[in-house]
Amino acid sequence: MSDAGSPQAVIAPLGGGAAHAVKRMGGASHPRDILLGAQAAAGLLPVCDHYSGAPARMRKSLQLQAEMAQELGTCVFDVTLDCEDGAPVGFEAGHARLVASLALGAAPTARVAARVHAVDHPAFANDVATIAGEVGHRLCHIMVPKVESVDDVLQVERALERASAPQLPIHVLIESPAAVHRAFEIAAHPRVQSLSFGLMDFVSAHGGAIPAQGMTSAGQFAHPLVVRAKLEIAAACHAHGKVPSHCVVTEFSDTVAMQGAARRAAQELGYTRMWSIYPAQIRPILEALSPAQDEVLEASRIIAAAAEADWAPISADGVLHDRASYRYFWQVLERAHQTGRSLPHAVQHWFASSHC
Repeated sequence: MSDAGSPQAVIAPLGGGAAHAVKRMGGASHPRDILLGAQAAAGLLPVCDHYSGAPARMRKSLQLQAEMAQELGTCVFDVTLDCEDGAPVGFEAGHARLVASLALGAAPTARVAARVHAVDHPAFANDVATIAGEVGHRLCHIMVPKVESVDDVLQVERALERASAPQLPIHVLIESPAAVHRAFEIAAHPRVQSLSFGLMDFVSAHGGAIPAQGMTSAGQFAHPLVVRAKLEIAAACHAHGKVPSHCVVTEFSDTVAMQGAARRAAQELGYTRMWSIYPAQIRPILEALSPAQDEVLEASRIIAAAAEADWAPISADGVLHDRASYRYFWQVLERAHQTGRSLPHAVQHWFASSHC
């Protein structure tokens, strides 16, 4: 394969004309604007969402985020500070204040989110008022568990408006058969940015009809009801330009199982993001959800040549490429950048440093 910086050896333009192409594209110069248009922001979340709720672990998670961003040149995972599982019963208000304090004290470029309690929990209103109301400008999103319908999303939206944080994207956790049934409606809401699958609650919601094996790293890819739920959520997200986020793997110390589940979620079920609940899970998720190096080289070669041809059709090794395939190869490069992959020189200028 030719180097990405020398596409002319194997790639040739196919008609159209450069001047006509530039006029047709309205003079836009960045591939994200040219190829994705209004979809430019869709799917550009870090591929890993790391959850922590204990005070010491929340602080360490933010520190690790900064260290890995420095190492890899981009922010490769979100840190979601957890009020639902992290708050001791009876001390929810104090925990919410702690989350707000940690978010406020994070680095200015940090990607920090908060998971609040479900909308029917007594602590929900205070969570949103304290966290979104005080530090909403520092958050990348709010995660809401146990969302059952669009009505729940509307309730979250109203709470954020009362907290003067109407700009915050909403991430939702789908955890029941009824919520899966309504996944397309939920994903269609304009404030919803991502849908996550809650495996353990989903299995439990079936009252024993799905065996415990369905919660394991292998069983969750074998039981038809679990696989169907995952596919519905992924399809709903892709239909509406949202990000499907895969569930945790309970065998948190088994790196092989972790990476295998992440790879299957990405390659078989269309997930582009995954939860981490333990620091050792982050790098396996990045590795599994990143494109192979040969894919990155091919994508770089084609995108660089397409730009030289002003986005008119080209022939690469006898294969036709136009904006439809350019879009795919550009998204390969976006995913490579999101996961800290090294990019060839020919395309590096399109990816400004984005330390978090």
